[in-house]
Amino acid sequence: MAAPASRWVRRRARAAPRARSAEDWWWDRLAPSGSGYHLLQSDSMLLVLSEPGPARPRAQRRAARRAPRQPPPGPRAAKPKPKARLRPQPAPTPEDGPDAGWGDRIPLEVLVQIFRLLVAADGPMPFLGRAARVCRRWQEAASQPALWHTVTLSPPLASRPANGRVKAEKKLLASLEWLMPSRFSQLQRLTLIHWKSQVQPVLKVESTAVVSFLEEAGPRMRKLWLTYSSQTTAILGALLGSCCPHLQVLEVSTDINRNSIPLQLPVEALQKGCPQLQVLRLLNLMWLPKPPGRGAAPGPGFPSLEELCLASSTCNFVSNEVLGRLLHGSPNLRLLDLRGCARITPAGLQDLPCRELEQLHLGLYGTSDRLTLAKEGSPLLTQKWCHTLRELDLSGQGFSEKDLEQALAAFLSTPGGSHPALCSLNLRGTRVTPSTVSSVISSCPGLLYLNLESCRCLPRGLKRAYRGLEEVQWCLEQLLTSSSPS
Repeated sequence: MAAPASRWVRRRARAAPRARSAEDWWWDRLAPSGSGYHLLQSDSMLLVLSEPGPARPRAQRRAARRAPRQPPPGPRAAKPKPKARLRPQPAPTPEDGPDAGWGDRIPLEVLVQIFRLLVAADGPMPFLGRAARVCRRWQEAASQPALWHTVTLSPPLASRPANGRVKAEKKLLASLEWLMPSRFSQLQRLTLIHWKSQVQPVLKVESTAVVSFLEEAGPRMRKLWLTYSSQTTAILGALLGSCCPHLQVLEVSTDINRNSIPLQLPVEALQKGCPQLQVLRLLNLMWLPKPPGRGAAPGPGFPSLEELCLASSTCNFVSNEVLGRLLHGSPNLRLLDLRGCARITPAGLQDLPCRELEQLHLGLYGTSDRLTLAKEGSPLLTQKWCHTLRELDLSGQGFSEKDLEQALAAFLSTPGGSHPALCSLNLRGTRVTPSTVSSVISSCPGLLYLNLESCRCLPRGLKRAYRGLEEVQWCLEQLLTSSSPS
């Protein structure tokens, strides 16, 4: 009697309606019936998306997923013949077919914003190329030109095998020919790296593609970085032809071990082609500026230029005359980096129109033999810019002890009795004396960096670099102690 009773209880339990769980309550809370919202759930996220049509209840979707597949009725169908044509099956309707993936339901604008965050962190490649292979919606989002503002182009490495290198070159050429018109219409920053002489065919076509792109999209360009080689002349020629009239940043650099190719860049033509330049950097280059010619009018200058960097570690042909042609119309210059430019003299710098210079770098690195050449004129620099200079680099310059004393004495008295703005001073390898150094430290309370390496006139133990206010003050105490009478 007990067994039939227990079976009857189990049948009644199956027939009774199932109690609502907490999960069902949350589903109804997020998307109540008739609200026009559709719920999509995965292992790591929950999306609530608007749905124009009525959405199927969750119970129906769960039943559709859990329902076992029914085998086709009747005997097992034979394989169709190779020549037989199968009739296309009609596409399932949204009411009866399976739901589309959540990636297809995300609006295109939202997907583009998500891609924009990833591109800002890691760059467009290789993420956009891989994302375009996921589905059509992702391909449409990854092809938006707004995501391709920053691009780095690099040819294949020469260390690859010959067969692999040829295939990589062909693939790169095909990619460039396709990317230029379809993705780079809003390009703002272009970087060319790893240009080697072993892949000259790639560089030739790449430079040609870049030139054609600059001619088309040049008015939108604001920043351009180039690694100089023999193939860069075509790109520089396009810049001189006013293809980028709104360019603000131009940097041309080369490897320290591969700077034997001279750069012939006319000053006046660059001023006419890029009149809005704010930053100009020619790094590690053997620049041979062309003379203007007899009776030639001076160029328009760079009225918006704020930074000029001509730093080089080897031979440099920049003279006072070339620097005057570059900066005769740049009153807003803030940073002037002439490290390695041994032909520049203080007299040539005094004639520059800029009055608010904040950083001046005149260091000569690796040229200790120049200390034997007596130089004069350093007071001309400090007397002109002592009220605005924040960083001064005179490393390796052969100014005499008296000349440096007069130059640094300009920081002792500033207009209005205010403290000098100097916070970094590099006197490495100069003839500066202990009294001069102690006077500068006492008059510049904001000095945070002081380099006294290889200064032959200083006592032993103090010829080093001092970083931070505490170390600089310690140097001052040591100098005062060593100079006091025993």
